Amino acid sequence: MSGRAGQRPPRSERVTAQQVAEAAGVSISAVSRTFTKDASVSPRMRARVLTAAKALGYRPNQLARSLMTGRTELVGLVSSHFANPAFMDVFDLFTRELQRRGLRPLIANLSDDGGADSALDMMLQYSVDAVLIATSAPPEGFADSCARAGLPVVHVFGRAGPETPVPVVTVDNAAGGRLAAEAMLVRGLRRLAFLGGAETDSSSIDRAAGFTQRLAEAGLRPVASAFAGDYSHEHGRCGMHALLDRDRPQAVFCGDDILALGAIDACRERGLVVPGEIGVVGFDDMPLAAWPGYRLTTIRQPMAEMVRHAIDQIAARLADADHRIQGRLFDIALVERGSL
Repeated sequence: MSGRAGQRPPRSERVTAQQVAEAAGVSISAVSRTFTKDASVSPRMRARVLTAAKALGYRPNQLARSLMTGRTELVGLVSSHFANPAFMDVFDLFTRELQRRGLRPLIANLSDDGGADSALDMMLQYSVDAVLIATSAPPEGFADSCARAGLPVVHVFGRAGPETPVPVVTVDNAAGGRLAAEAMLVRGLRRLAFLGGAETDSSSIDRAAGFTQRLAEAGLRPVASAFAGDYSHEHGRCGMHALLDRDRPQAVFCGDDILALGAIDACRERGLVVPGEIGVVGFDDMPLAAWPGYRLTTIRQPMAEMVRHAIDQIAARLADADHRIQGRLFDIALVERGSL
């Protein structure tokens, strides 16, 4: 290729910074500064470089740049909720917010055996700048291992506590359970049940505990407290059928919305009218909870605000190594629709 401005190289060739510099009539360091955040470059020179880059179809090589800066702009996004279709909305929030800040997600799945070790290995091999854990049930010790590896970490949807190894962005899940119980009690319902996800999931455990505590204050106890095994529609449907086979409750508090939708469908399969003959309450307030076919009454946790706070903290840490990442406990609220 000649150095004439505006002449693109053959499609098989990658445009180089040197070619942009020649086309713009500037030094290669000027090109580098133009594409480096917060670098010093005059408006006139920036305009010349950007004009030449656009004409040539130039894009900076971020992998090469990371070798010089020591930063990859990669943030590990690890979770174990990929089987839950409702959680795709959460991943959409994470990826959008990261990309808006010029960061790129590197996604890892913790679900399989050995998933924690392989996920951490991948984070280190790709030299991620930070890690976001987006699950209430990560493998034991995973967050601590990330922190020991020197990675800034935020655990979203985890359980906050004095011995938590990393900052946690979450809600008071026990308070959510209490709120669900209260909504049932004020309607005069007394035969109440809980249906959660996995028995080892801290969110399910805490939501069940809050639910049970509020019932105890009213002199009651759940007619059943069961764990379906996973946050999925099928587990919610099967779990609800199992509850109905024992002794039909007046209402069921489900550990998340996708379980609740499965529970509603199980009730329909049994010919039961929701909420006329049995009530169902979920947790999360995912967009699909408002679908006309369900109109699910649920406990809202502010997903978007939680994701933004977590990413804000990561971005602040990457901009300032002395920034201390702050966890946060967000408020929950009852969203009343038509299933209770």
